Amino acid sequence: MRNVPSEKWEQRFDRFLEPFLAAWKTKKRRLWAPLYLRGLLLPGERKSIEPLAERVAPGHEQELRHFVSESAWDDAAIEEVLWDKADRLLGGDEAFLIIDDTALPKKGNESVGVTHQYCGALGKQANCQCLVSLTLANETVPLPLSLQLYVPADWAADAARRAKVGIPDSVVFREKWKIALEEVRRLRKAGVRFGTVLGDAGYGHCTEFREELSKDGLLWALGVASSQQVYPANVKLTTPARVGNQKHPIATKAPSSASEAIESLGRRGFKQVTWRTATTGRAMTARFACMRVVIADGKRTGVGRRLPGSQAWLVCEERAGGERKFYLTNHSAETQLRELVGAIKARWSCEQAHQQLKEELGLDHFEGRSWRGLHHHALLTLVSFAFLQQERLRENKS
Repeated sequence: MRNVPSEKWEQRFDRFLEPFLAAWKTKKRRLWAPLYLRGLLLPGERKSIEPLAERVAPGHEQELRHFVSESAWDDAAIEEVLWDKADRLLGGDEAFLIIDDTALPKKGNESVGVTHQYCGALGKQANCQCLVSLTLANETVPLPLSLQLYVPADWAADAARRAKVGIPDSVVFREKWKIALEEVRRLRKAGVRFGTVLGDAGYGHCTEFREELSKDGLLWALGVASSQQVYPANVKLTTPARVGNQKHPIATKAPSSASEAIESLGRRGFKQVTWRTATTGRAMTARFACMRVVIADGKRTGVGRRLPGSQAWLVCEERAGGERKFYLTNHSAETQLRELVGAIKARWSCEQAHQQLKEELGLDHFEGRSWRGLHHHALLTLVSFAFLQQERLRENKS
């Protein structure tokens, strides 16, 4: 196990596991769960069943395989313990909940949910599984809490393929943002505390997602495309005289793209902002501009254009090479640029967490094909990661 002091870590691990073992309930599960988790934590090139069993339970590969892929233990009971521990470690109004995807490359098309889609791990279209990820983060410390498989529409509609890999009848096709929204609400219901929801443009482009987060009383800061339509902050709606049997409201200002709106600020609209200092001591700095806008997310007009909707901050990040990234956030009008930047840039920590889940704990090493097996393995890597973070925080305090 990397980055964790070897002295007495196993005793601390046993104490950490106590509430999880109560949730696993049966004697056999209480036997195999700690062994599997130790196999994930201990050094080893592969964390798939066969090499893992050789390290921690020689001769018991089948029992470990059954525990992960076939045993019908309750994921929700384990999540409840994990989320309680996470909230105690990192929860609070200053914490962020980061939504992202992580891809698991796969050969063939027999494993649950595998399809040809964008694979971030490879940086191109490839056969992979896609997991919707939710990570609790406080300052620079991330703790992933949920990994839910995105089931493509062709998989969801294929009864034979579903049956072969054990996709539950209750699972239907849902866009990624709907999966994420359900998980956000489950975490809040469980008492996990966070102040702001973060996500990239894959989630920020969705009007419904932003609206639902706002209805839930949540702050959010989400990436958007440069083509995102916005209105000036002083736009108003007027109702013209009746035309036939209908009245169509009209915006007093025309919309523009996010890039055009920021361009109107000129070079003086950008300021150098440092949001944190890296572990190497280097200041993390870029140029940012922001302006209050009204998002074009209202009702559609007869010509298909969206009317003004909710007010928000539009933020532009200009990186060293000149590349620009755009964000919308529903923080209050009084919020300072530095605070907006701090929220937007907090999202980087989930990428670090995904990398550690794969490189240290073998998230992408699972070789089974079933729905149950994949989600059990993913959840066990989250439990292992939580222990690592607890140890790292303990070491930092000491």
